[in-house]
Amino acid sequence: MEALKTLVVGCGNMGTSHARAYYKLDGFEIAGLVSRGEKSRERLSKELGGIPTFHDYELALKQTQPDVVSINTYPDTHFNYVQLALESNAHVFVEKPLALTVAEAQSLVELSKKKGKKMVVGYILRVHPTWTKFVEMAQTLGKPLVMRMNLNQQSAGEQWYTHKQLMQSMSPIVDCGVHYVDIMCSMVRSNPISVSAIGARLSNEVDSEMYNYGQLQVRFEDGSVGWYEAGWGPMMSETAFFIKDVLGPKGCVSISDDDKGASEDIEGHTKTGSLKLHHSALDHIGNFAKSDELINTSNEPDHDQLCLLEQEYLLDAIANNRDLTDHLDDAVNSLKIVLAADESVKTGKTVYL
Repeated sequence: MEALKTLVVGCGNMGTSHARAYYKLDGFEIAGLVSRGEKSRERLSKELGGIPTFHDYELALKQTQPDVVSINTYPDTHFNYVQLALESNAHVFVEKPLALTVAEAQSLVELSKKKGKKMVVGYILRVHPTWTKFVEMAQTLGKPLVMRMNLNQQSAGEQWYTHKQLMQSMSPIVDCGVHYVDIMCSMVRSNPISVSAIGARLSNEVDSEMYNYGQLQVRFEDGSVGWYEAGWGPMMSETAFFIKDVLGPKGCVSISDDDKGASEDIEGHTKTGSLKLHHSALDHIGNFAKSDELINTSNEPDHDQLCLLEQEYLLDAIANNRDLTDHLDDAVNSLKIVLAADESVKTGKTVYL
């Protein structure tokens, strides 16, 4: 197969990492870089040997006629950008979430199928070997599961600016939550039945109808329950900002790490260090029958390597015509849950799915 001409849209943290992946992989050839900010696209172009740059997305599509479009922009652009890419007969990689509404997301899924094009949504934890192991271990704990997860980010300066930009279209429990709700759904493989949530606006710099702290609770048909918490801003605490913990009748498994760095550090969002497995079985006198197990995971991919794994997944899907139905259904379902949580925050009511 000839190298796939690839147009990279967005040259921030995610776009840069994905562009580096395309540059390294023989199956891709970067045809252009698109960014609203001249500084970011010229910096990345220089790093990768002088790739053509564009300010206008539609112009870039027409001039490069790409085989693949990689969309790494703010979420409020995703629907239009993906739709234009598919209509130009390109395969698509798009950072999460796929769209801002379930209806928009579902329409993009249907369009990709109609066009016969592959579409991969950037759920980076799905390609992470330790997180894959985490899901597998959770599935050995019996049912129901209790899943406790959070990611609170103390941010200032450029990071706080980025968070405020994101909150023009969605809250932290929507933007970050799709990752961890997706993990919950992978663990239980059961239909969600209801979502309730709370939220708070902790800064006058945030739009009056938006909130920068939120917590959701989701219930599943098999009796499992999940909890997720996310907050952004200079006021956020870094005490217990990263909790990934799953309980079942047979014990519990947790991501354990002594030092994850600052909460705003993107590397720390996927970093694990170790997995701790606790067995609940007791012996004949009522003491624990087995000791806890600590599985070292310190030798794991960094952020750029994880993005490369995502693009290898996309390349394999295109080259071998993989069926991505389950991948896309899961992307829509996780979005459905976090948007229901957003509705619950705003109405004060439980949302039944």
